[in-house]
Amino acid sequence: MPFEDDLGDAMRRTGDSFRPPDRSALATEGIRRGRRRLARRRAAAVTGGVLALAAVGLGGTYRGGLLGGADDAGRASSAAASANVSDTPTAPPADPDGSITGRQMLDTLKGLLPEGKITQEEGGGDGSAKPPPYASVVFDDGGGAAAIAVSLTALDPEGTSADGQVTCPSQALVPHDSCTAETLADGSRYMMFQGYEYPDRREETRHWRAALLTPKGVLIDASEYNAPAQKGAEVSRPAPPLTPQQMKALVTDEAWHPLTKELDEPQKEDPVPGAVGPDAVRDGLLGLLPENLEVKDKGGQDGFGFVVVEEKGDGRGASLIQINVQHGMGDVAGDLVSRADDVTTLPDGTKVMLDDDLGTPGRGTVGWTVDTLRTDGFRVVITAFNTGSQDKEATRAEPALTMEQLKTIALDDHWLTLR
Repeated sequence: MPFEDDLGDAMRRTGDSFRPPDRSALATEGIRRGRRRLARRRAAAVTGGVLALAAVGLGGTYRGGLLGGADDAGRASSAAASANVSDTPTAPPADPDGSITGRQMLDTLKGLLPEGKITQEEGGGDGSAKPPPYASVVFDDGGGAAAIAVSLTALDPEGTSADGQVTCPSQALVPHDSCTAETLADGSRYMMFQGYEYPDRREETRHWRAALLTPKGVLIDASEYNAPAQKGAEVSRPAPPLTPQQMKALVTDEAWHPLTKELDEPQKEDPVPGAVGPDAVRDGLLGLLPENLEVKDKGGQDGFGFVVVEEKGDGRGASLIQINVQHGMGDVAGDLVSRADDVTTLPDGTKVMLDDDLGTPGRGTVGWTVDTLRTDGFRVVITAFNTGSQDKEATRAEPALTMEQLKTIALDDHWLTLR
């Protein structure tokens, strides 16, 4: 199984108990600290889906939980919550060193919730800066217990990580019911995502997420579920308790301002050395597709591009095609070779590795991959599936591209212009 799929699957299984804030904050922290290492650690990367997920903080990204596992000092007794907030935003006193406390986060969140019963609560501050300040509760408005959490993170507002947090994902990468994104009057960017804890719907736990990114680089990130836990708990209600309008009101409320002012200035996000821009990868792939394919969706990020295609007039269904372009991968050649089903070395030393068993058991999906590695470590790897989304069942018998067509695309001289 490719690295991103391995990683995504592992992350989906992580966090059986609820622990610090929303997964997006953890994803952001991981991205910020690990971007330089990432390019050299994609030892078995053949698809970019999880990279796109990590950027938006959804679906198969870091699955940290919301409740449990923190210091007992972060817990408090059950209490009712009211949405009434004074005209002048106030917050409990900060620590003497100015850091945000878990108590502040909890009191602010609870003060913004509608009337209801809280049976569990947990909060964490930024004294250690890891994780970012967060608060989480199990809330019941009479319709069933539901987990709700919010976190605050400082991000470079011009960086790729921040952009991904408030950009709706493609249905091909993260199947969902609805997602809207907008720019507010003050310049803040806002996204409302309505999807599922498991994009493949193996459980019916719904995940709704509201994310606000201010022009100064503060991410206010709230998530809610239709179950008392992010995972491992029975669904308790048809939908999460707060409507999309209430979620927007929650993250945009001025009550957060006293706390966001205490956050450190966001660190400038440096580009990944040698990263290939998303337009170059996506447009390169589009230009090499056979003329009989009609593009239904497309996208990408640094080093990664994807398209969803259908064969014109055949009615056989959609096919997802993903490609990664990477530098400096020579030190993982042995690992790549060991994972492949078939390996050929061309006269110029380029290794061509084939794999045709990347499907998902139980859904009838088939994935074919061609992985190419040049002698200088430049790598192009392309995968095609017989479905328009890896989280959905097969839509056609085979991928829209043959293994030979994938090989032709991966070895095309066009990619050498990006070396």
